[in-house]
Amino acid sequence: MTDVIRRIGDKWTLLVLVLLGRRAHRYNELHREIESISQRMLTRTLRALEEDGLVGREVFPTVPPSVEYTLTPLGRSLLEPLSTLADWAVANGAEIAAARRRPLAQTKDARPGTMS
Repeated sequence: MTDVIRRIGDKWTLLVLVLLGRRAHRYNELHREIESISQRMLTRTLRALEEDGLVGREVFPTVPPSVEYTLTPLGRSLLEPLSTLADWAVANGAEIAAARRRPLAQTKDARPGTMS
């Protein structure tokens, strides 16, 4: 379970999955849409998702060869829970931001397992 959560929790993985959930993309399209990702990191992320069975890669016999990435059925099945998580983040984002602005001393007493 830890490996799966670690993979899905990676910021690049989430972005790639969301983009591929909309439609198939070629490599350069993904690279353009994810502004701050390096080519190396995009390649690593796509390979890992392909190894996990979440993303499919199809090579077209053109010159030069073009490659298109799509979500597999397993990858598509992940979109619903990701959408639920995104909805939760939107609904609770303001509360989390407010908690982050409170000084640590104010929240210390409210934490489980801490002593006053």
